[in-house]
Amino acid sequence: MQADGEFGFVLKQWRRKRRMSQLDLGLEANVSSRHISFLETGRARPSRQMALLLGEALDMPRATRNHLLETAGYSAVFRARPAGAKDMASVRAAIDWMLVRHDPYPALALDRLWVVQRANCCAMAMMEALGLGVGDSLLDRLLCPGVGSAVFENWPEVARHMLARLRTESAHLGGEPVLDAAIRALADDPALDREEPAGPMPAFVPARYRMGGIVLSLMSTIAQFGTAEDIALADLRIELMFPADEPTKTMLERLGKA
Repeated sequence: MQADGEFGFVLKQWRRKRRMSQLDLGLEANVSSRHISFLETGRARPSRQMALLLGEALDMPRATRNHLLETAGYSAVFRARPAGAKDMASVRAAIDWMLVRHDPYPALALDRLWVVQRANCCAMAMMEALGLGVGDSLLDRLLCPGVGSAVFENWPEVARHMLARLRTESAHLGGEPVLDAAIRALADDPALDREEPAGPMPAFVPARYRMGGIVLSLMSTIAQFGTAEDIALADLRIELMFPADEPTKTMLERLGKA
């Protein structure tokens, strides 16, 4: 059942999170700003199609779009399927294809909270050195006092970029308590580089990862499923790491043949 005024409250809340005026949202959804105002104040009741349209215009996460529908009196349309579901077979195959073929370079799949869902052989070896495995949180481990600086030779630079990424991801989700706690912990890290970089910025900042007695210099790309409508799949990130210099490339390829 629709809660009186709840749809309008949620709509207004998310419009403000996206820093959009009623006119901005109306233009994005191809409706009048007057109608947006009426929906927010409860003077108009949204159709199911309108609730879906506004959720898309506000780039809400799928779970939040379900909530918006429910506040309007409609049933949820997005599901979170089990990883082993039959209709997820092609997804599992695509993820496995990327991870396996990326060896001997590290690759892993993370959920919205940075919990490891899958990893290839190289990434598993790196995580095992940290006492991590599938189902564990990278955030929990890296944000333990002293761990970041022990793992990364250039932790201040890595932490700065990690902080920016967490802020972006939390903002997309409309604020996520787990990510926000990690943001606060990182922002308070005394090792965080707070000085403006001198000179021109490099093309990218590699993560210089300490592994035993060697240092691996890595750069990352992040892939997502572009047309995902499943709740969990839409939040999945596949991180593919590449060697940032020739010594790292040689070392990883040598380890991959061992």
